[in-house]
Amino acid sequence: MDPFSETKAAQDLDIEPFIDEIRNNARKKSFFLNAIRALLVFIKGFSINQEDIGSHRFAEEIDSLSERFVEEKDAEVIESVFEKYRKSIPHFIKRQKAYLRDREKELWDIIGLQRSAIASIDSENQDYHQKVYEQSEKIEAITQLDDIKNIKKRLFKEVETIRETLKEKQQQERERLDALAKQISLLNIELEKARTEGTLDDLTQAYNRKAFDNYIRKSVDQCTTKRSRFSLLMLDIDDFKRINDAYGHQIGDRVLVALVEKCKEFIRGEDFLARYGGEEFAIILPGASLKNALKKARRIRKAVAGTHYTAENQIKGQEGISITVSIGVASFEKNDSVSTLIDRADRALYEAKRTGKNRVVGA
Repeated sequence: MDPFSETKAAQDLDIEPFIDEIRNNARKKSFFLNAIRALLVFIKGFSINQEDIGSHRFAEEIDSLSERFVEEKDAEVIESVFEKYRKSIPHFIKRQKAYLRDREKELWDIIGLQRSAIASIDSENQDYHQKVYEQSEKIEAITQLDDIKNIKKRLFKEVETIRETLKEKQQQERERLDALAKQISLLNIELEKARTEGTLDDLTQAYNRKAFDNYIRKSVDQCTTKRSRFSLLMLDIDDFKRINDAYGHQIGDRVLVALVEKCKEFIRGEDFLARYGGEEFAIILPGASLKNALKKARRIRKAVAGTHYTAENQIKGQEGISITVSIGVASFEKNDSVSTLIDRADRALYEAKRTGKNRVVGA
């Protein structure tokens, strides 16, 4: 065949079906990836939060597997990673079933104790009712006496006996109610302590890094399984070392506390503010688009830059301490993992620092 014929044959070849197939395969890949991640979230959601059976470690393994699916491009590597984690899933299910069976037995034991307690109370009430009945019979017998003085005397005595019986019953019930109220109060205190213990930063009372890691993971899981969104602000105080060097670490700590209070003025009740580390903070805005997150970040930046704080060792007439912050903003995107989202926000923060500080950059 001559060169001209080869060129013509190539021109006559219709490549549109190949392009359509490539596009279709790309859509399939995206769909299967999101479906696998959603299934992994559901598997994790069925696990109970109980460290005795390694729930936290299991959740971390599922999260790691999900992120590897997003980040890893080599099919053989993904297959190898999946084979490694696949074995841990049935093992965890077996441990969880055994744990639930044990708890079910304990629950039935508790129900048995409650039944015994109720039976005891019922027995006491029967005794009380029997006493009242016997005393009513005595009163009825008294009314049949002919001597009025004797009737009054005997009635007075039986009424006093009934009063004492009632007082004794009321005292028993009062003591029980007081004991129950104390138990409930102690339980509420313990529940509140368990809820907040280990989640707040000791200094600023913002959430700590551990709480942030848990919250952003839940946010990513929610966006993976539902059509929802959120945005992340990574905020860092500019030249914070200069404040510590000039005024001391106690003043530096007060600046961190003041910054948290200032940020709280601009966030909603459902927003999540955490101390990410050192002088760096993170704010998660559920439901916020990148546009709205950037708008909020600019308001925070402007408010912080316009505020001056007074130091104890400040010279009279001297202007108060002022700080600025740089903020990187990123919004959750399809196929994002926790690490890819944080990485984008971190790179935006770095860009804000690199280009002059005291500014907001979106990714």
